Amino acid sequence: MAAARPDPPTARASRGAARRLLLAASWKRAADHRVDPDALPLLELPDDDLASWRREHPLALLLPVVQRLLIDDVEGSGLLVAVGDERGRLLWVEGDREARRRAESMLFVAGAGWAESRVGTSAPGTALELDRGVQVRGPEHFSHLVQEWSCTAVPVHDPADGRLIGVVDITGDDRAAGEQTLPLLRATVAAMEAELALSRTRSPRRVGTGAGAAPGAASSPRTGSRPARRPRAHQTGPATPAPPRLDVLGRDEAVLHAGWTATTLSARHSELLLLLAARPEGWSAEALADAIWGERGAVGTLRPELVRLRHVLEAVAPSLVPTSRPYRLPTGLATDADEVVHLLDRGAHRAALRAATGPLLPGSSAPGVESLRAELARHLGESLRTSGSVDVLLQWVATAQGADDEPARRELLRLLPPRSPRRAGLVAGAVGGTAADRDAQRDATSADLP
Repeated sequence: MAAARPDPPTARASRGAARRLLLAASWKRAADHRVDPDALPLLELPDDDLASWRREHPLALLLPVVQRLLIDDVEGSGLLVAVGDERGRLLWVEGDREARRRAESMLFVAGAGWAESRVGTSAPGTALELDRGVQVRGPEHFSHLVQEWSCTAVPVHDPADGRLIGVVDITGDDRAAGEQTLPLLRATVAAMEAELALSRTRSPRRVGTGAGAAPGAASSPRTGSRPARRPRAHQTGPATPAPPRLDVLGRDEAVLHAGWTATTLSARHSELLLLLAARPEGWSAEALADAIWGERGAVGTLRPELVRLRHVLEAVAPSLVPTSRPYRLPTGLATDADEVVHLLDRGAHRAALRAATGPLLPGSSAPGVESLRAELARHLGESLRTSGSVDVLLQWVATAQGADDEPARRELLRLLPPRSPRRAGLVAGAVGGTAADRDAQRDATSADLP
């Protein structure tokens, strides 16, 4: 068989000119639609709607083909495979974990709208607009947020009537728009359309039954809680897993115990999951944004963070993936702070003090977390002051949480004998002694305790 000859320069020049005309026309359409090149796409399919749309969409039947021909080969490659519907809304985004994490910053995630009229020139949106295969490289994208990426996309049609039903896209570095990528995608789409035609000759099957799960879900769960690294997980626990629990005391990054694993979350995801756990009835988007950033208008910042948190929970605790409208956890999530409160309510003051290993997410400045932290410290102080035990109160004022509890100091001064050596430091603290005085008092108190 003779080797394929390279294209003559005239053919390459002709294709280059056609490509430039295609891109210029796409940019003009984006300008006509007044697309903001600095804006993020919108999440057009919230979680509940996304799950329903996936189940009912004919593309759900074709995911095994995409998995076999594309997704199985891209893990670790830096490439992503996306499947979108006929309106340019991404239904599944799979592939390299690190690339998927990076792509979340431009909201290239399931549920986001990538139609050309929304984000301007991009392979999936422009392929749907033109109903043909398209490649877009780096700065050819209209959106500034996407200009570090390249992509190739090919539309998918219903073989029965030729109707446009979706698009398949490969996104990543320069290889995503390489010479072999477009032929690969065309072959994949041809196989998908053939599978759809063949499926209609088989015994009837309800669309979405078992087919609506994200591709690769069984073999490559989503991970990634923070921009710089993925959550740390290790095996813990007995043979029968306990219900999920969130540890937030004395640590800036919460640890989520679910099943047999413990996963360290990012600081922001720690705040979000704690606030969701603290309000079972849920939050409006504005209220939750206010609890995190102190700005009800920060909803646009909140939504991508919740997308990332959902991806983490899908991998390690699917039963906790938040729903929307309002944002809430589908099931209760206990925290170590809850355990402290339960012990206090039972009158187990010593056990509660042992369980209170530190302030609640001490490094967080989120208003909602600060409120929970202050409420827990207040509850601890009030309960311990009514216990009537000198030893318990001495332990309390020796902690970071109780160091500034002046009512507890005054109660100790009332309870301690007049000549007790412990009174001097308490008096200094009660009248506004220095931090060094209080540190010295805490050290002395700790030394006296068994």
